[in-house]
Amino acid sequence: MATYTGVSNLASETLSKIEKLSISLTPVSVAANTAAEQTFTVPGLQVGDFVDVSPPGITAGVSPLVARCSALNTLAITFVNATAGALTPLAGVYQVKYLR
Repeated sequence: MATYTGVSNLASETLSKIEKLSISLTPVSVAANTAAEQTFTVPGLQVGDFVDVSPPGITAGVSPLVARCSALNTLAITFVNATAGALTPLAGVYQVKYLR
């Protein structure tokens, strides 16, 4: 069990909104051995929102790594492809949860 001390420098914020959206996304191909950020329009997102994304399924070799709100109404997902060939992440309905 971990014990944490000296955490007086941590900021504390109150959440004002938690929402889950079902958004149809069509990612494009990700080059071999790379991570690439792709952006999608998602009405309601604001800069500073904490974003979590769940894809509609798994495409072997390529998957979402990080999600963030990069601008107003803009979801940015970084997909990583660790294979020797280009791959396209699965298109379909992604579950997007954001916290404000």
